[in-house]
Amino acid sequence: MLAAGFCVVLVGLLAYKVFDQAGSAISTFGLGFLGNSTWNPVINKYGAADFIYGTAITTAISLALAAPLAIAIALYLTELAPRVLRTPIATLVEMLAAIPSVVIGLWGILVLGPFMQAHLEPWLHSVLGWIPLFDGDPSQVGLLSAILVLTIMVVPIVSAVTREIFVTCPPELKEGALALGATRWEMVRTVMLPYARSGIVGAVILGMGRAVGEAIAVTQVIGGTAGIHASLFGSGDTLASRIASQYQGATSNLQISSIAYLGAILLVIALIANLIARLIVSGVRRPRTGFAS
Repeated sequence: MLAAGFCVVLVGLLAYKVFDQAGSAISTFGLGFLGNSTWNPVINKYGAADFIYGTAITTAISLALAAPLAIAIALYLTELAPRVLRTPIATLVEMLAAIPSVVIGLWGILVLGPFMQAHLEPWLHSVLGWIPLFDGDPSQVGLLSAILVLTIMVVPIVSAVTREIFVTCPPELKEGALALGATRWEMVRTVMLPYARSGIVGAVILGMGRAVGEAIAVTQVIGGTAGIHASLFGSGDTLASRIASQYQGATSNLQISSIAYLGAILLVIALIANLIARLIVSGVRRPRTGFAS
């Protein structure tokens, strides 16, 4: 009880300190801070719009890439992989979550960035350049590099949770589908995926919480230039990245308070994401009485 109560108090203290630190910026800029794209320490004008945009686009696209990969990995480890390979492969996939983010960011600088500039981005531009997302000059840093780094970091989290959900699928439901003549893929499509649907959504939302709050790796590869533009090749910034890169070098109390305001926004997003994930994942514990036909 004391340990659980300490966690509750700690979350409350964290929220209080962040919002207290952000009080000056909240009173100065109000909710207009969310829609203002100016971030200029020289004239003490600050806004979060650029960073909210960067956070939203990197998180959304990285989840769109990571979720199918993670679900495919979980299905392979649950249904297709030989038993002798399941544990080693699962361990290697989950080891991605244990790699320090600064190391992944360093890999992004040394390996991913040059590959993006020399090969991937020119190819995307030549094939899909008519889409604004893939217009512009190739670069070693930018939104696309941050998206791929976040994808690598989100996959093991979503995969691990999804695999645990698949394992809880009652064997009698799967065996019943196979006994009725379903192929293995039809069994997966009509039994396992409907059974695990709410859990998969919860896993993706947990992955979103990781993507939204990642700072160091994103700071190393995103470029750190504020701006709202359609091209993924251009540099940008996120809420977490801006906090990590500028808090120590802040030159005025209002700038410190504005950075704390960014942290307050990030904290609210993270708490809402985790609350929604908890509510959705709890649905997977409800007993199932049948499967989709």
